[in-house]
Amino acid sequence: MKALPPEVAPYKRTPDFNQDTVPKGLLGEHTTAAGVWGLIKVTKGRLLYRMLEPKVEEHMLDPQHSGVVEPQLKHQVEIVGDVEFHVEFHRAKVA
Repeated sequence: MKALPPEVAPYKRTPDFNQDTVPKGLLGEHTTAAGVWGLIKVTKGRLLYRMLEPKVEEHMLDPQHSGVVEPQLKHQVEIVGDVEFHVEFHRAKVA
């Protein structure tokens, strides 16, 4: 899995989600906007992160392993039990 590039910085984040409150849109195929990176941070439990482009790649995320979302690449998450997580959004640093 790629790392966040050094030239990006966080600018907003989602609320905390759990297995009951995760928006349905995150469970289906979706992307971030151009120039926007995501960082999926699990604070409790586990979450399956699936990148759908350029090839399917799956990673099990937990409090020690975050998921990096590249701009405009299709991806989704899958609930695998009790979980708490949020997504931080990153973009180019403002000078």
